[in-house]
Amino acid sequence: MSYNNGTRINHFFITGFPGLSAQYYVPVSLVLLIVFLAIAIGNIFILALVKCERHLHKPTYLIFCHLALTDLAFGTTTLPKIISKYWFDDSLIEFHSCFFQMFLVHFLGAAHSLILMVMALDRLLAISFPLRYSSAFTNKTVSILCGLSWFISMSWMVFIVIDAYTLPYCDSNIIVQCYCDHIGITALGCDKVRDVQVIAFGGAMFFLLVPLTFIISSYFAIIVAVMRISSHDGRMRALSTCTPQLLITLLYYLPRCFVYLANNVGFTFSVPIRILVVMLYSLIPAAVNPLIYCFKTKDIKECLNKRYNRTKIHIGLRQQLHKNNCISVN
Repeated sequence: MSYNNGTRINHFFITGFPGLSAQYYVPVSLVLLIVFLAIAIGNIFILALVKCERHLHKPTYLIFCHLALTDLAFGTTTLPKIISKYWFDDSLIEFHSCFFQMFLVHFLGAAHSLILMVMALDRLLAISFPLRYSSAFTNKTVSILCGLSWFISMSWMVFIVIDAYTLPYCDSNIIVQCYCDHIGITALGCDKVRDVQVIAFGGAMFFLLVPLTFIISSYFAIIVAVMRISSHDGRMRALSTCTPQLLITLLYYLPRCFVYLANNVGFTFSVPIRILVVMLYSLIPAAVNPLIYCFKTKDIKECLNKRYNRTKIHIGLRQQLHKNNCISVN
């Protein structure tokens, strides 16, 4: 990291979606705003629900909360600026602010990946060792493992950002992306760019492939454990407990693996398509995950049904009381 920062740039320019006609600026900003609201409302709702419902204070739902935090923080980090670009024609981002956004983007992505690994461990222990699960995998254990996920990701990304920051930036200040990312920023460096990008790529592969390898291995072990269950209903119940975790994991990893594989076999995307694909696989899971938590998780679904039924009863009683009062007055 012995580079001299010869920066003469004060701001970066975010291009967003290259070639997008001005007539689509408002519709695009509205779509992005709807996505942002879906991410914010959905994930805040999950966090509030788990906090308020004591019977959801279990390892699985604490992991969901950590995932919801990463999704909420990622949407809050990336979307307001690109919405501002298309709504208010505000494409400039201050030099240091861009590096801070880059740090948050990659830090949150790495943390999310490691937390998915913790989630796979949760399901592996719950199905393969059900009698020991409650004592071995407690809320404290989850807090420690998820805390380590945040800390390891943050420590590595601090190094990566400092490494990128020390590059000299003395030419273009146009970032061809919807937010400040490592490749978009370091591509604008004047010297030693390749070295910095190789180190960052190695870290990205670590945070992608190590958790993915563990997750795949875990689900193979889970399948073996499920097949040993004698009854068909028991196997179905065991598999159903993995459904939300599996959907969340697939939403996160499948698009990323597809893009990496496509690049390795020589299939390249045009710049606008590549940016659109990155935005889709970065933001859609953050908006969809709360729905998976609510409709594919038995305890949360039952909790919502109870709250809905209590609300219906309360409204019915109020209507009946109002009707009785009206009859008494008449």
